[in-house]
Amino acid sequence: MSETPTPAQAMILWRLLGRQGTALNSEIRPEIKKPDRDALEGAGLLTVEKASRPLRLTVTDKGWNWATQHLCDPLPPAMRVLQDWLTRLHHHLDATGATLADFVGPAPERIAPEPKAPKALRPRTAPKPRAAPKSKPAPKTKAARKPKAAPSQEAPAVPPNPNRLRARIEQAYLACTSGRKATPVRLSALRAELADLDRAAVDAGLAAILRDDPSIRLTRISDPKALDAAERAAAFEPAGEPFHEVWINA
Repeated sequence: MSETPTPAQAMILWRLLGRQGTALNSEIRPEIKKPDRDALEGAGLLTVEKASRPLRLTVTDKGWNWATQHLCDPLPPAMRVLQDWLTRLHHHLDATGATLADFVGPAPERIAPEPKAPKALRPRTAPKPRAAPKSKPAPKTKAARKPKAAPSQEAPAVPPNPNRLRARIEQAYLACTSGRKATPVRLSALRAELADLDRAAVDAGLAAILRDDPSIRLTRISDPKALDAAERAAAFEPAGEPFHEVWINA
């Protein structure tokens, strides 16, 4: 492609810069078309980590420089609101002498996912002894019936269905905020309110929210100093990228 990206390709760069310059391909909406992604990579405006699944896209220094110099470029008509904001940002940077990188801030630290524990090897069982020669059967007698085992007092926990799980997460959120919405709640507090559910069930609900529930957002805390060990342990990491807060729109 030429050094000038198309408006659609420029939108890809602006979406990535809105996420501090890097994001998983699956996190970007609308979905990125492969020809546009390949064109931006070929022009040196972004890099694509193909070794990871899903792909990770990162704006290069050349991409940052392009963005700094083209804040006022026209965007598709449907993106007029974004174009107005980028124009205001251009005037702000020009007046203050700050850079686009200063305004956006550094990308959050990437935490490698914990390696999976190796499966334990099953011990070999000793060979079964050969059966002794059959002897003449003894006269049949009525065997005493074995009493039926008493049913287990504790039934296995059944995870709630997706709709019920979604309702439980919102109920726990409102309990943390005293009934208010549009307020960030740390996942450590949310998990404490859902202590009767195991972590896998809660993570399944968070994954469904991240995938297709626009009324709830999961957000990251990019400043590592703002996180203690409990916050890091409670983070939701669907693809190695941690989320630390949940936010329900008002």
